[in-house]
Amino acid sequence: MLTDMHIAIIGGDARQLEIIRKLSELDGKLSLIGFDQLDDGFVGAKKQTFHTLSSETLDAIILPVSGMNEDGEIESIFSGEKILFPENWLEKTPKHMKIFTGISNDVLKSMATNANRDLVELMNRDDVAIYNSVPTAEGTIMMVIQNTDITIHSSNIIVTGLGRVGMTVARTLKNLGANVEVVANEPELRARALEMQMPSYSVNELPKRVKNADVVINTIPAKVLSVDVLSRMPSHTLVVDLASKPGGTDFRYAEKRGIKALLAPGLPGIVAPKTAGQIIAKVLSTLLMEHRENKGGKS
Repeated sequence: MLTDMHIAIIGGDARQLEIIRKLSELDGKLSLIGFDQLDDGFVGAKKQTFHTLSSETLDAIILPVSGMNEDGEIESIFSGEKILFPENWLEKTPKHMKIFTGISNDVLKSMATNANRDLVELMNRDDVAIYNSVPTAEGTIMMVIQNTDITIHSSNIIVTGLGRVGMTVARTLKNLGANVEVVANEPELRARALEMQMPSYSVNELPKRVKNADVVINTIPAKVLSVDVLSRMPSHTLVVDLASKPGGTDFRYAEKRGIKALLAPGLPGIVAPKTAGQIIAKVLSTLLMEHRENKGGKS
């Protein structure tokens, strides 16, 4: 249980509601910033602002999956006001206070470092990424169906990258009857592709392999779908780029060639926000209970 733990949840989208619900069930004391337009009431949760919140009693703050932008602004669909993280605010919190965010940037990392507070990036965790790969794969299937005029079954699909997301996407498409090929440079991932009964090859071979591709799904956060690759694709090829912004595709050249290329990071929050929120809430609750056990004696 999280009894007596004071947790601030700042901004976010529908995924945050599942986090609020879960932490409320665990008896956490919740302060909600950026939820002034939220109608739902949660036991133990109180709407606050940075000015009304007692920061000196906080044990943790939870930022949205998107974290904050370079201007220190935090996105929230539940508020009509701009939410800006106050400068030096973290320094007023207890030393044991932890910051949880989905992703981070230099601004947030600098804030945490200057205040000497722990920063946990949830999307970098293997467990979160693997859990999220399921709604990502389902969202990818939805996008392929909506943007092609062929069946997935018997189509030629290339998946670049066989990491935590790429593996689930490739396996799901193969189970739907697609002819799936995998792009990976790492020997261990090529071995995994063999075990999954999928042809694999290196990134350098990609230009020679795309001539028959119906769909290319990129999960590598580097410019792998370059002019050299896109110029050899059929014009009907659909590109779905799942890598974090700005993706791994030369979108300008894809448009010039008439290739439909879609940047689609963060699919879990779009196609299945309830499930995506429950995934984060499950991991967060475990981390917060560990934090509660370990913080004893710290001020």
